[in-house]
Amino acid sequence: MPLFGQEDGSTPPLQRFDVVSSMDGKPQPVLYWAPEQANVQETPLLVFLHSWSGDYRQDNSKWLKQAVEQGWIFLHPNFRGANNSPQAGGSRWARQDILDAMDEICRRFRVDPERVYLAGVSGGGHMSMLMAGHHPDRFSAVSAWVGISDLAEWHRFHTRGGTPSKYAKMIEACLGGPPGTSEQIDADYRDRSPLYHIARAHSAVGNSLPVAIWAGVDDGHSGSVPVSHSLLAFNQIALAGGSKLITDAEIRELLQQRRLTVPTHEDLQTDAALGRKILLRRRADSSMVTIFAGGHESIPEAAIEHLKGQRRRVPLQTGS
Repeated sequence: MPLFGQEDGSTPPLQRFDVVSSMDGKPQPVLYWAPEQANVQETPLLVFLHSWSGDYRQDNSKWLKQAVEQGWIFLHPNFRGANNSPQAGGSRWARQDILDAMDEICRRFRVDPERVYLAGVSGGGHMSMLMAGHHPDRFSAVSAWVGISDLAEWHRFHTRGGTPSKYAKMIEACLGGPPGTSEQIDADYRDRSPLYHIARAHSAVGNSLPVAIWAGVDDGHSGSVPVSHSLLAFNQIALAGGSKLITDAEIRELLQQRRLTVPTHEDLQTDAALGRKILLRRRADSSMVTIFAGGHESIPEAAIEHLKGQRRRVPLQTGS
């Protein structure tokens, strides 16, 4: 199978290494690209996470292109591949795979400890928010697009009418059954759902992890993830920091009418890199959420424009 970045010459070819899991010893494939200067000078790192049904071979060349243009290292881990098995779907094994891949790239290249960025779309947005909650100390900033924040709620969304869809079946394959099967399975749903952890991105002593959450307002209508997942995840960060919450009424309006009756001044902002009408934009400390005119999609240019302005020193594994 051709690897993305190799077909039309618009982006450089990716290299592969296997990293041995520090949890179970299984080798995990990783693709990466690094500019020449990363061998001799500190260079930003973009960790990009594949979508729900994808794996490390998924074509995310538009994100690679942005990293190449910025001169950043690009890291594309597998983290147990498509979310259809118990060790995938946001498990502790999958989370550790991302950290193991990061540690290995830091041993190979000189990574800037103030510019370690994480991004993902859809299932990658889910995993980006989950990593922000479970490991907020490892990233300088996070950009999560159209992500799932509550797996139990997403399962309910995809069993409307009583028949589980493809996504509901994949969730059950990861978790061992639908929500309510057992206390242990319900606890695992919570462990793998960003909603229950992302508040840790806020730090009471300052130096909070900047998390930018993005979603197209049509998602959930024409796409697979309702915008409520993004809005409720943001509210957890806002609640932790004492910032103003998005109201239940505003969430209902965006879900049902796809617009706000009374937008705030922030909601009327423009974003040249995004290039879309903003329907809601709210901030909490260094984090923000943006609901824009669009669907289940990402706009890498907007993500990179936001990420490149963020600086936050994090610990790196640089030993042998």
